[in-house]
Amino acid sequence: MKGLKWGLMRVFSVAVLLALVSCNGVRESLEWTNPIVKQRADPHVFLHTDGYYYLAATVPEYDRIELRRAKTVAGLSTAEVKTVWKKHERGVMGAHIWAPEIHFIDGKWYIYFTSAPAESIWDIRPWVLSCADENPLEGEWKEEGQVKLAWESFSLDATTFEHKGKRYYVWTQRGDAPYDGTNIYIAEMDSPTSITGTPVMLTYPDFEWETRGYRVNEAPAVLISHGKVFMTYSASATDANYCLGMLSADEDADLLDVKSWTKSKEPVLKSNSKTSQYGPGHNCFVKSSDGKTDILVYHSRNYERIQGEALNNPDRATRAQVITWNEDATPNFGVPVADGPYVFE
Repeated sequence: MKGLKWGLMRVFSVAVLLALVSCNGVRESLEWTNPIVKQRADPHVFLHTDGYYYLAATVPEYDRIELRRAKTVAGLSTAEVKTVWKKHERGVMGAHIWAPEIHFIDGKWYIYFTSAPAESIWDIRPWVLSCADENPLEGEWKEEGQVKLAWESFSLDATTFEHKGKRYYVWTQRGDAPYDGTNIYIAEMDSPTSITGTPVMLTYPDFEWETRGYRVNEAPAVLISHGKVFMTYSASATDANYCLGMLSADEDADLLDVKSWTKSKEPVLKSNSKTSQYGPGHNCFVKSSDGKTDILVYHSRNYERIQGEALNNPDRATRAQVITWNEDATPNFGVPVADGPYVFE
């Protein structure tokens, strides 16, 4: 009898241990403390097949590109930070190093980012770095040059995604009147560093909530799920008016046809005084480590009033929260969550 009791206790203990390991695995990937990283704007998180989350973001000095990696979203808060590239002292890529995104394409790492010449700091253009090494934090980064667009004008915040065997480049660029705000464009890519064909404008700032302070649509990010292609973007000035809008298209639609896309009439994420989060925007999407849960990563400030020019304020911080799904298969971003421990259950 004693042997049977001992055996049952061992079985029960193993079952409890396995349950705890399982729970800890889920809790570890869906628990973190916001902000994940202070004073890091325009965050981009990439989950690689090596099991690491890689984070790139804009630093307040606008002078370098940093990377960090961790096995969990929470781990990014304390991960080692490596500077993989610094701005040039003169000439191109000498100012306004903004919005780096790290991607892994065809066996190589790429960082897409924005910069301007040191002598002409508002001639903002998109640029690319590449790395062929396994670990992008330790590898050698090569300057691949500027991504040439269909015309030269203020352009920034590029991202890339693959869908149904085609790779697309989506970015922000100033157009001609009456579309002389910053608009979102899409084109197919014929290599990781170049586009092909005629760019298509998907959205321009026409709603009131997109034109507060400045006429802005920028920082596109793509989420493919539930039979749809969703593209969020940021709108208005980078203060408390900053917010997220969204486009959506059927996954089988022609993504280069503007008629395929539907634009949200209201922001899908905006400032919230109850949680003390202001100006949420410039987001990306990443999966949980088990591939089952979509996570929204974005920046915001935890206070509303900014002293001086918003662009010079360093306090945009990287935050994250889980996305839920509405009955009509559209993403529900909720409200930007308050600072502190975050747990999704």
